[in-house]
Amino acid sequence: MRYVFQLAVSVCFGLLFVQSASADKPNIIYVMADDLGYGDLGCYGQEVIQTPRLDQMAAEGLKFTDFYAGNTVCAPSRCVLITGKHMGHAHVRGNASGGKDGSMLVQSLRGEDVTVAEVLKTAGYTNGLIGKWGLGEFDSPGFPMNQGFDRMYGYLNQVHAHNYYPEFIWDDRTKKPLRNVVKRNDSSYGGFTGGYATKRVDYTHDLFAAESLKFVRENKDGPFFLYLSLTAPHANNEASKMTGNGAEVPDFGIYADRDWPDQDKGQAAMITRMDSDVGRLLDLLGELGIAKDTFVFFTSDNGPHNESNHNLDRFNPSGPLRGTKRALYEGGIRVPGIAWWPGTIKPGSTTDHIAYFGDWMATVAELAGADVPDGIDSVSFAPTLLGNKDNQSQHEYLYWEFYEQGSRQAVRFGDWKAIRQPMITGKVELYHLADDIGERNNLAGAHPDLVKKAAAMMDEAHTPHPSWQVRGKSN
Repeated sequence: MRYVFQLAVSVCFGLLFVQSASADKPNIIYVMADDLGYGDLGCYGQEVIQTPRLDQMAAEGLKFTDFYAGNTVCAPSRCVLITGKHMGHAHVRGNASGGKDGSMLVQSLRGEDVTVAEVLKTAGYTNGLIGKWGLGEFDSPGFPMNQGFDRMYGYLNQVHAHNYYPEFIWDDRTKKPLRNVVKRNDSSYGGFTGGYATKRVDYTHDLFAAESLKFVRENKDGPFFLYLSLTAPHANNEASKMTGNGAEVPDFGIYADRDWPDQDKGQAAMITRMDSDVGRLLDLLGELGIAKDTFVFFTSDNGPHNESNHNLDRFNPSGPLRGTKRALYEGGIRVPGIAWWPGTIKPGSTTDHIAYFGDWMATVAELAGADVPDGIDSVSFAPTLLGNKDNQSQHEYLYWEFYEQGSRQAVRFGDWKAIRQPMITGKVELYHLADDIGERNNLAGAHPDLVKKAAAMMDEAHTPHPSWQVRGKSN
């Protein structure tokens, strides 16, 4: 099985592997870490935590320097990925909270939302979700098997997903009991009461890694789409509060003898463990003889955290970027992006093409030969994958909005980035990223024309939603 472009296109960029216009569709794998920072991988400048397999993946593939998550926290970022709509148009625009007023509990996709899995289904794909979903419970329209997935194994609820040693996980439509014993805390949010394990046997990250290998073996004749939504290195927030250490991992591995607090050892060990398992997945594709038929993309759902109580200064997870998770500065939303497709993507290449999670919809639809839904905010980056830069379309701008911490909006247009805090009414900050990747020099005063332009883009991009309101303001 081999995906190739039409001969007329192939000649213009001279790829020798192109054979015909009617080849089969590629397998597609999207691997997403949880709260992994732009600077957490060696190939993006990390000097302490070891990530040899992801570094190798980048060396054998294409590294994006300007790739963005859908949002700065979990659920809305995943909504952007799966629907191809940015935050001004998406239905899920924030994480669930305690929801005393019910205004922040819209955390399920609707029946009318069209997902990547549904689009690929029309092209004959078998679709699997392994890991964390966060976009709909079992009895909701957002349940993944109601949204185009044939296989589901993992967590539905974001709070349930905090615990690496839970009492159960979802196995398709069934709760599968695990051998862990959990002590729960006294409060519930997001529709779930979290906790930590007092008896640890089954580590979910390891279960997800094993299940992903099984899914690939069972569907090796393809085409298949695997959405491997890992939870590492997200903290168990409840464990952080109840025990002081939310970096849950079976062992500290190569960091066991470091003179570090356990939280730091655990954080590093989770990332290196994840790195190893991504390597196992790539190795399996080679063993099965389908590596050249499979497009793999690796990224993170948003910027890094210190919710496990580890030391951010030790690892510098945002690298040169300002901010972390929940910020709309670059450190909260710019994430690693590594594309791997042996024989198709040029090894050791790097691109500064500006792309984001919402572009996944148009990209895989193009690769699969499927139609894209109407009304999405998605630009295919397939030309960039194939080195056909001249045919790569660009966004006029990328847009984000965030409703916690008083709210904020951001827009990137070319080399410029603007942030408005609070949404709608706040002052606009302006940064020139080409010269100031760390967003230290606010140029708003020197460029009132660009401030006006950025504000107009934010106003255009934001569509009011009855369940997502700026607190105390009308929008």
